[in-house]
Amino acid sequence: MKERQIEIFSAVMNYGGISRASDMLNISQPAVSRMIADLESETGLQLFRRSGRAVQPTPEAHQLKREVDTFFIGLDRIAMATEEIRELRRGHVRLTVMPAIALSVAPTLLRAFTERHPTVKTTLDVHTSPRIAELIASGQFDLGIGHLPEARPEVAVLSAWHVDCVCVLPAGHPLSGRDQLTPGDLADQTLVALSYHTETARRLARAFADAGVKPRIQIESQPSYAACAMAAEGLGIAIVDALTAAVVRSDTVTVVPFAPATPFEFKLLRPASATPSAVAQKFTEVAHAVLDANRHAKRDA
Repeated sequence: MKERQIEIFSAVMNYGGISRASDMLNISQPAVSRMIADLESETGLQLFRRSGRAVQPTPEAHQLKREVDTFFIGLDRIAMATEEIRELRRGHVRLTVMPAIALSVAPTLLRAFTERHPTVKTTLDVHTSPRIAELIASGQFDLGIGHLPEARPEVAVLSAWHVDCVCVLPAGHPLSGRDQLTPGDLADQTLVALSYHTETARRLARAFADAGVKPRIQIESQPSYAACAMAAEGLGIAIVDALTAAVVRSDTVTVVPFAPATPFEFKLLRPASATPSAVAQKFTEVAHAVLDANRHAKRDA
């Protein structure tokens, strides 16, 4: 049974006869009749009763037509899906980011991508950077944004950025009018510090040590937005990345640059062994554009 035979059979059924099917398909009536006869011969079914030049579908023809319609609906759906995939109107992008990115960059990124590709599904999971590296290495996510202090062969680094750290002070704090704050300025201040196991916390600790200042740490906190919330409650001064500080309500805190400049670094990651899908490639392009346009982020060479 050939696909062309099925197409002609369906046309005869849809158009009510061989003559009309012949006109619509732009083939001769004898060719249509021959195809129908061949189909009946191959299937062993009488599909039409002939009366002169007219044909009348048999019950078997109606049964076969129902199956044929299902077949063509399936082909149409496959063709539609193929077109949607090709035109980036169908797909799924899985993104995992660290908390600082989830709060600041991710909403802008997802909005920008969704505006361009509104029918593509996206998944956003928030994890610590070590967990992000594991998820990307195992291919469970298409893209990740997080720290990657040490290179891993299973993880490809697409680009890297950094933002400077800033001091987040409770509203009305005496130091809130300064242009910048140094470890010396903070020597007698109560601090809300990032957890010691983070790379940013280690860099800040070195900055204080180099200045000969022992910080007065009241609370250790992770992630950075929790440290900002504590600063807003007057529990101390938090030193966090500028991305997180930028989304804290301005009526609850004051943000002052920290000196010396201390970078908070993050990278755009993908599985090294997997070929990215077309939608993942487009998402990557949008991610680069959004991060490059962010006023706090600076792309690293």
